[in-house]
Amino acid sequence: MKKCVVYSPIGAVENEFMSGVFSEEQKGAYHRDGYVFARGLFSREEIGLLGEAAHADRALDDAATALDDGEGNRVRLSLWNHPGDGIYGMFARCRRVVDSVEQLIGGEVYHYHSKMVLKDARTGGAWAWHQDYGYWYQNGLLFPDLCSVMIAVDGATQENGCLQLLERSHHMGRVNHILSGEQAGADRERVEEAKKRLELVYAEMEAGDAVFFHSNTLHASGPNHSENSRWAMICCYNAASNDPYKESHHPGYTPLSKVDDEEVIRVGKSGVDRVSVQFANIEQEDRSAKDLAGEAES
Repeated sequence: MKKCVVYSPIGAVENEFMSGVFSEEQKGAYHRDGYVFARGLFSREEIGLLGEAAHADRALDDAATALDDGEGNRVRLSLWNHPGDGIYGMFARCRRVVDSVEQLIGGEVYHYHSKMVLKDARTGGAWAWHQDYGYWYQNGLLFPDLCSVMIAVDGATQENGCLQLLERSHHMGRVNHILSGEQAGADRERVEEAKKRLELVYAEMEAGDAVFFHSNTLHASGPNHSENSRWAMICCYNAASNDPYKESHHPGYTPLSKVDDEEVIRVGKSGVDRVSVQFANIEQEDRSAKDLAGEAES
């Protein structure tokens, strides 16, 4: 079964996003399906400022790590643990995002990390099927009480390798993961069986749209065969009550200082300091996928 999520009439679950807080119907959709869309979460001006800042950010580009997808193609990724006070931080800390995540999780959350996926035209590789909790589990998190928010910086289509989700797959619980290229991939046999029973959703989005998804929702993306880049910012949040019991390359509970939504544009127009974050060295610090290879051998 395949489902391409398109732009629904006003009032549909995917299209009804008001005041930065989900409706009861949307909350129900998230818990039932493992994801929910927020169309037009950010205005053209807001997402334009983010795209302009990101594409001009030399530090972001220099920090990007290219990960092999197991098929000889590579996906570039830049990651940072603390949101900061620049435009990236304003997106991750603004109330319309954080309040909505807290509503879905049911309590206080903190910023687990953010990343920019740099899927460039004609060269951007695929992401193997995986659950975020499939490897965050190794970081000392006892429960899958996490949510990721993918914000489309560029338009996302099937041609340029948009996100794919297996609807309701979060009800399967955590699936074993193994190393697939340089990425952590879910057990392929189990994924193939799940695809026979669950709906495959192509998350096509316009710039400024977002999708919120559960940490056990199986997701992937295809390669970028188009002439256009597909950059996306993903902000990840953990429940404050789910503080990890051991240290890892991602932070433990750190109180999150929310900002008013208006700060996105104010900081975005502020100039030189608008992109100040400390990028992680993924190759040296993030051992999630490498440790899975060790588990498979033991």
